[in-house]
Amino acid sequence: MPSRTPDDSELERWWCDPTTEYAFVGFSYEVTACQSAEQLLNEFRDIRYHFNSRYIRLYGACDREGFYDDIVNAAWENGLGVHALVWFGFNGDDVWIGRRDTLLANLHSNPRAKFVTRLAKANLSSLSIPVTVSELAYGYQERGGAQDVLDAIDSINIHMLPFFSQNASTANQSWPLVLNDLQWFVDHGNGKKMYFDENGWPSVTSPSVQPNSPYAVADVTNEQAYFTLLDEHCHDLKKVVGGGVGWFAHIYSDNQEPGYGIYDSSGNLKFPFHPRTFC
Repeated sequence: MPSRTPDDSELERWWCDPTTEYAFVGFSYEVTACQSAEQLLNEFRDIRYHFNSRYIRLYGACDREGFYDDIVNAAWENGLGVHALVWFGFNGDDVWIGRRDTLLANLHSNPRAKFVTRLAKANLSSLSIPVTVSELAYGYQERGGAQDVLDAIDSINIHMLPFFSQNASTANQSWPLVLNDLQWFVDHGNGKKMYFDENGWPSVTSPSVQPNSPYAVADVTNEQAYFTLLDEHCHDLKKVVGGGVGWFAHIYSDNQEPGYGIYDSSGNLKFPFHPRTFC
């Protein structure tokens, strides 16, 4: 990043063309632990320079005062963009309203925030920040397609979790499942940019991670095989309408979501991970 904070007039030309954002773009990063500023700096550095990431995609919520300032600083210092969000949770309450207001206030008050916040799951059009929601194809389909939502968002952020398909078996056989959901979004997305953001294959099951197919296999070999599969289909993803599909690895560490991490709970890489960032 530059040594000085850019002028607002530079924002229009700040970001790369979305057509360059395909293949691996970064990690989902769970923030419920309210990581310290030091931990954010260290792990964002690892994400940027070890894995050649462009972006962090925030997941979960931390309501500590000043936390998004720490996110912005860690991203700025390490040359990362942030896919931010307002976390609605699963309780149906209205706590998300305060989170939305806090994020909006930060984006107005922190002069660097708008220069690291690439995309947000909130209404931020007044700041020239694209907005989106993140959901499974099934989540749209069970609501009649929710075409009004697809029409309203600026990009389409897709939960791509083929392990949960009723037809799942092993990860290296899952491309038809990926393609089926992707094609649904192509058919209904009006040519918009697409990302796989909650995207991966678990290495273990848990009470909340259970397959819908008796043949689905959860282990480290299949977690690795899923990302290898995406790498092998880099050219296919690049050709998708809207400038190609960029994908995130969900998630950075098993400490953030058991079974999905690239790192295990002891901080060890579970397998070699050097995905393609272009093809």
